Formats: sequence, structure tokens, C-alpha cells
Amino acid sequence: MSSSSSPVTFSAVVARLRAAGCVFAEDEARLILSAGHGAAEAAEAAEIDAMVDRRAAGLPLEHVLGWAEFRGLRISIDAGVFVPRRRTEFLVERAVPLTRPGAAVVDLCCGSGALGAALASAAPGEVELYATDIDPVAVRCARRNVGAAGGTVYEGDLYEPLPAALRGRVDVLLANVPYVPTEEVGLLPPEARVHEARVALDGGADGLDVLRRVTAGAGDWLTPGGSLLFETSGRQARTAMAIVAESGLEPGLAECDELDATVIIGTSPSPT
Repeated sequence: MSSSSSPVTFSAVVARLRAAGCVFAEDEARLILSAGHGAAEAAEAAEIDAMVDRRAAGLPLEHVLGWAEFRGLRISIDAGVFVPRRRTEFLVERAVPLTRPGAAVVDLCCGSGALGAALASAAPGEVELYATDIDPVAVRCARRNVGAAGGTVYEGDLYEPLPAALRGRVDVLLANVPYVPTEEVGLLPPEARVHEARVALDGGADGLDVLRRVTAGAGDWLTPGGSLLFETSGRQARTAMAIVAESGLEPGLAECDELDATVIIGTSPSPT
């Protein structure tokens, strides 16, 4: 039941969020209240009340706000689009030193385009930025974020929609592939399981099906010495590195205990 008659005060919003089970009710209340600023008083109160109702009903905060913070950027997030996780900031961190000025960067399975946009922002110079996703809802969202970074987004399956001229000259290939095993998708928190596209979560029987397809094609698109970077779980890391090696790339492992992040880096052989 909506609480539209409740006063729009910080304490009232916190109480409603806390009653709905929001662990970080105070932080979320501040963000929701700030999102309503700028409207007329009555409209602002109605907007905030509706946002609190959506959050209390279980909608991810980022979908309620319409944006997520990622490496200091405000990334536009539409309903149904995968919300970039904080641990994935580590993947971008590992990619920055590999990104020279003028590099060709591709963000596969881009979702909102957060990774590509963040890397373009952090790189030491301008980059050529391209991104792809199979989900048209994600593509529409990514076009705002990647477009703001000067990049281009294509709708399609992995490499299929990329310009042929990119083949063999990609310096940095980001691929935040889905890696949750199919039988474990139902165990995810409702915010992900109910409100994010399954195609962004389900990685097949062992969680590595999409990764196999990405690594199988990576050698054709990477420039010699170029790098593929993707995130996985710690328990999948050994198998993922073997998949990378089988594709002809040199595997490497990076881990961050603070963020509980595991990143695999596959490097294309340089000419001898």
C-alpha cells in the first residue's frame, strides 16, 4: 500500500525503507530525496513517494534512481538492464595500464556500457570505443553512456555486429560475460534474479559457456600483444584460465580481496 499521505522527510523515508528490509536505508533515502530536487513541491513529493514505493517493492535502487555510480561516473541505468557491480571496477583498473592513447577498445556483453565508458574516462588519452550487446534494452541504455564517451554501440551477438575493419586491431577487449551457472541463477538475490535480464546472468551449465565463445573468437580480433579481460568467480578461475590457454592466448590472473573480484587476462602473442 502506498504511503502517499506520509510527509516527505528524511526520517519518514528511512522508516519506510527500513521496514521494507533495505539494509542501507539512510544512504538510499539521501539518494532518493536528492533525486526529487528541482520539481515543484507537490510534484517532488509525489515523485519521491513513488520512488520509495518502487524501492520498497524490491526494485534495485539503481533502477529507481535511473543511474548507478561506477568508478566515479554516473552511468544511466534503465529498467531491466544489468546494474554494474562495484567489484567490476577492478576489471577496469586492470585494463587502464594496457590502454595506450589511440587504442581500439571493445566492450562485449556491454549491458549499460559502464566498463567501456569508465575505461575511456580513465585512459591516458583518447581511445576508439566500441560496444556490443544482444539485448536491445541494454543497447539503448549503453548508447547514452558509451555515446557520451565518444563511442559506438552495436546490437548483436558478441563479435557479429562489429565493423570488419576492427578485426585484428583491437588493443583491449573487455567482456563482462554472464558467469552464473544456470542452476544457481535461482539462488541470486531477487534484485538481480527478478529485475535484471536473464541473458546478463546465465552463463550455462558451468557458467562458462559465453566465455568459451568469447575466447574462441578473441584471437581473430585482438592485435598482437592485445588483451582480453573478463571477470569470473574464484572457483571458476582455474577452468577459465585453461579455456584462455586453449584459445591460444597467454592467461594471467588478478585478484582483489577487498572487492572479492577475480579477473582473467588473456594476452595475444606478439610477433617473434
